[in-house]
Amino acid sequence: MKSCVLAYSGGLDTSVILVWLQEQGYAVHAVYVDLGQPCEDRQAILDKAKQCGAASARIVDAREELCRDFAFPVLAWQAKYEGMYLLGTSIARPLISKVCLQVARELAATAYVHGATGKGNDQCRFQLAAEALEPRVQVIAPWRNEAFRQRFPGRAEMIEYCRERNIPVKATAAKPYSSDENVLHISYEAGSLDHVETTGIDVVDFGMTVSPQQAPEEAQQVTLEFRSGVPVALDGQAVSPLEMVERLNKIAGSHGVGRIDVVENRFVGMKSRGVYESPGMTVLYDGLRYIEQLTMDRDLMHLRDRLSPEVAEMVYYGFWFCPKMDALMAFIRQAQQPTSGQVTLRLYKGNVQLVKRSSPLSLYDPSISTMEGGGSYNQTDAEGFLRLMSLPGRVQGLVRPRSY
Repeated sequence: MKSCVLAYSGGLDTSVILVWLQEQGYAVHAVYVDLGQPCEDRQAILDKAKQCGAASARIVDAREELCRDFAFPVLAWQAKYEGMYLLGTSIARPLISKVCLQVARELAATAYVHGATGKGNDQCRFQLAAEALEPRVQVIAPWRNEAFRQRFPGRAEMIEYCRERNIPVKATAAKPYSSDENVLHISYEAGSLDHVETTGIDVVDFGMTVSPQQAPEEAQQVTLEFRSGVPVALDGQAVSPLEMVERLNKIAGSHGVGRIDVVENRFVGMKSRGVYESPGMTVLYDGLRYIEQLTMDRDLMHLRDRLSPEVAEMVYYGFWFCPKMDALMAFIRQAQQPTSGQVTLRLYKGNVQLVKRSSPLSLYDPSISTMEGGGSYNQTDAEGFLRLMSLPGRVQGLVRPRSY
């Protein structure tokens, strides 16, 4: 009997796909990659997979790896797709593929199956990672199968299919949202969010954050410590990457930090609308930037910031396992070497405000930058500097006078 490994979430799509694969003659091994999805009963997910006929079902805990080896390197790049999205789903997909392929190798399964649609970005992230890590693997994407789509034209038919077979799912005809949850964020798509005139924050049932209007009237301060660009301590206590993100999620989420509503450009060419909440990572992005302002050389920071959108694009598209990304990650590890210090932030009704920051490797010297008299900066030095900087302009102005 043919066997495959299914990246199983326990949600609507993968529960239906699990049953459909058996109809195609596959023994299906369901793998739930635990990435810190909040508010989910792990045992119930395993039970559901077995209820749907899985040959085996297992949970693989990859939460620490997600934060340490995937999210924090992207954080070091200050990478945000199209200036807003912190890439919570994008970061996780290559890791899911990696874990599922490790299980497939163990079980000698020849196919890897995911539930991403043929319209979205996730199909790219899953498949590009899978083929880079295991070039001979067969990748099955049911949503790209014509027979599957004829049987399940949309989510309404899938919901009815599950109802008829008593398969419990969260999606309903009234709220058929597609959500992706992990320790980094929760995303919300589909349903009424397909209509851009809908106010996303009014229709989504957020799981990690309260609304800023309902946040406490009293602000709360947090102190982060970074070492070579990596968050290592929270409020004076050393914590693991996972603990850092989880604790900040609770603190920042309680103050309404980290909600965004975006229309983004998918890799496949269309625009899509999504609502995201990323409370902990939002705080880490801001905190790291404040330390970088003290410690990172100007030209190095500007180069990093020019490359950052490209890194975000690569992560968003799914090019995690490739030579270019390997080289860029080596670059950022070197670039972040001096980025160490502490920063205290104030969280208040959806906002993150700087309170104070310090670093033993700070390049900020008040005796140089002061606007007061004295100091160690000789303003006369600027005369020669500006004459040299203006030399090309003066020569061109003499030869080709500008009209003004």
